[in-house]
Amino acid sequence: MAKRALITGITGQDGSYLAELLLDKGYEVYGVIRRLSASNTWRIEHLLGRVTLLQADLLDQLSLIKAVEQADPHEFYNVAAMSFVPASWDQPMLTGEFNSQGVTRAIEAVRRVNPKIRFYQASSSEMFGRVREMPQTELTPFYPRSPYGVSKVFAHYITVNYRESYDLFAVSGILFNHESPRRGLEFVTRKVTDGVARIKLGLSDKLSIGNLDAHRDWGFAGDYVYAMWLMLQQEKPDDYVIATGVSHSVKELIEVAFAHAGLDWQKHVYQDPALLRPAEVEHLLGDSSKARRELSWEPKVDFKQLVEMMVDADLARLRATHPSIEGRRS
Repeated sequence: MAKRALITGITGQDGSYLAELLLDKGYEVYGVIRRLSASNTWRIEHLLGRVTLLQADLLDQLSLIKAVEQADPHEFYNVAAMSFVPASWDQPMLTGEFNSQGVTRAIEAVRRVNPKIRFYQASSSEMFGRVREMPQTELTPFYPRSPYGVSKVFAHYITVNYRESYDLFAVSGILFNHESPRRGLEFVTRKVTDGVARIKLGLSDKLSIGNLDAHRDWGFAGDYVYAMWLMLQQEKPDDYVIATGVSHSVKELIEVAFAHAGLDWQKHVYQDPALLRPAEVEHLLGDSSKARRELSWEPKVDFKQLVEMMVDADLARLRATHPSIEGRRS
């Protein structure tokens, strides 16, 4: 009998890669989607005939219980969240409802319907915020610097609390920044690669950026969802940092992206103070030695490969949607 998995956030970057992975492993995959007036399934269009979509919402407990009952999963992956950090200052209450109480509703649905379901919670390196040590491990104290980071700390500890209080197989993956061509355009990595593609093709001339000196440990989302799956295959539940162990600045990101397109970034990039965070997270660097040792996990795509992959994908996308630009710039 095939294993069944339920994924919240299946239409997002992580959810789409995770669904692909599980389908390749022979799972029956169910995805939770919110009722929206416009479709948001472009990341999983190629999977729509192979996954079952259920309507539910992290803001509504009863809908989550119903979704768990319908899917009857062996594994529940909660990768849904309000994930754009800058927006969390504009909507701090809603961020808390989705990312904190929404996780409580999800894991409570598991406890009520079937406590044997294995539960994965997507934690975040943003929980470390104003970092207490370098690099950051599973034991590094949290010091979040945004409403998003604060909400993720609550979600992380409520998962630990349910694991210890109700003997659930519940784990948190403390994932450092992970990107892909499916990343939203509002995120800095995709903003840069899309901007490079537009400048290369003559659709734009400038790229505005906030803090060039912020450092992040960037990896490929496809590698990271494999770590999620590995966590739920272990004998005992535990939490793991997932990271490459190499940190790069936003400036380095820009340099690699522009160089791949044969462009001089200094002619096109300018800093916009309006894009600076109210409280910046300066330097995130993950130590994933526990995951490498216990899960036998390691990243396969390095930083340069990731950035170049994203630039190439954005060039291809823009050429396909703007056929008249072909030949204007090579």
